[in-house]
Amino acid sequence: MGRLILILLVIAAVYLVWKAFGPASWKKPDALGEPPRQIKGPDDDEDFLWELEKKRFKERRRREQENHEE
Repeated sequence: MGRLILILLVIAAVYLVWKAFGPASWKKPDALGEPPRQIKGPDDDEDFLWELEKKRFKERRRREQENHEE
């Protein structure tokens, strides 16, 4: 009877160790979450490009107003 309990305990221990350290836990930490954000240059940043476009438009509008007043 004692041997049966010992065998069951060994099987339970092996099972728990396998669950804790088995192949499912071999994944890299960065693969578990979302991928790290890539650094964008100014030419890839939508907000930066939008601000440039607004600035160009305002400059063009200002020049047109100055030319129209003359």
